[in-house]
Amino acid sequence: MTLQVRPLTLNDFEQVRPMLLDMGFVEDEALLAERFPAFCQHPKWAMLGAFEGETLLGYAAAQDYGPDLRSGDSHRTAKLHDLYTAPAARRTGVGRELMRAVEGWGRARGLRYVFWYANLREATPAYVGMGYPAGEEVQEGYRFFEIDFGEANTRIPHPERGS
Repeated sequence: MTLQVRPLTLNDFEQVRPMLLDMGFVEDEALLAERFPAFCQHPKWAMLGAFEGETLLGYAAAQDYGPDLRSGDSHRTAKLHDLYTAPAARRTGVGRELMRAVEGWGRARGLRYVFWYANLREATPAYVGMGYPAGEEVQEGYRFFEIDFGEANTRIPHPERGS
């Protein structure tokens, strides 16, 4: 399988639409179609698709929260909102390639963290299988995950570093 991960465009909506619906929590399909172009073009969002040829096999959506009030860019954080792989393409590396693309996007933006929550059923085992360590359960039925792009000596919270 030869995958190409690239930003999603308005022209990709018909392929990504069933994936968005399968993820759930879509209040209004018509509004989803109206919102999609703005998210694809928004400078603080990464809307990435994994394609084999012209066929979309999965997508990722992440949001850069911008500078922090207290720490500016030194603790700049993004949230991975969605990572979806088409059922027929699961366990083929699509999710892993999308996560690599999200990590590349985060590094290129100078982020310190990318975090997300994953359900305990399918998602947590998938992320753990990709090598991401699960944090403690912080919401009923979900695990917390985080990528820290900082240097190892800065990963200890400030009060514990003693500085």
